[in-house]
Amino acid sequence: MDDVQLPLAGVRVVSIATNLPGPAAAHRLQLLGAQVTKVEPPAGDLLAAAAPAYYTKLSQGQEVIVVDLKTAAGREQLDALLQDAELFITSNRPTALAKLGLDWSSLSARHPGLSQVAIVGHPGVAADVPGHDLTYQAHAGTLQPPLLPTVLVADLAGAERAVAEAVTALHIAARTGVGSYREVALSDVATDLAQPAKHGMTTPGGFIGGVLPQYGIYAAAEGWVALAALEPHFWAAFLEASRVDGSRESLEAFFACRTARDWEHWAHERGLPLAAVRAP
Repeated sequence: MDDVQLPLAGVRVVSIATNLPGPAAAHRLQLLGAQVTKVEPPAGDLLAAAAPAYYTKLSQGQEVIVVDLKTAAGREQLDALLQDAELFITSNRPTALAKLGLDWSSLSARHPGLSQVAIVGHPGVAADVPGHDLTYQAHAGTLQPPLLPTVLVADLAGAERAVAEAVTALHIAARTGVGSYREVALSDVATDLAQPAKHGMTTPGGFIGGVLPQYGIYAAAEGWVALAALEPHFWAAFLEASRVDGSRESLEAFFACRTARDWEHWAHERGLPLAAVRAP
């Protein structure tokens, strides 16, 4: 797709957000056509050390510059960038931003047309409480101790919510000519994602928590398969194609005779919702 066809073509974004949520949000905005300038501290972004290839992917297509915001010259350099920007992404705690003169009241006074998406850990007065995806998931009840989560759901879903807030802010600015402040609290995101479990959908014995044989994970001759024939027509089609009686035991015996990839091919030929379980 040409740049002129992208919905955010011409929109200038400045981000000082590091780690994962902010860079992931900036990456998504860049894919939508925004011109993104990422401002990193002299020490760099921790993500670059933790996952270099992932960092490179999320930074692709962006201008990455190093600015020391602890110096007056660095703050002036950032302010010059913000003068020409429509959107500013941060992931710093509010007190840290205030020390840099980047609190919303100061920003909006200097740049009335600029919008800010502030990614914080907790909402309201708790916004300065430090944390990461792990603590937000702990707060939301989505962890299964002692295992660490393999998917950083609060960070990544928080990034998507930040994109939604960014688009909302840009829409408001286009209509009013005035920027707005939008806040994304990652603990709120994690709590929202925990709602299916809270309401019993995914807990043991829940509707999609293991009570239905047509929605589960089964061992194959090699690997595992995930069967998700929830809708009656899919379940009926699966039963007709497999000739099993629908019990969990019959499904276990059925899947044990071929590899997971074989079953995936078999299911796709028949339009059935089944996939081989893969590693990331």
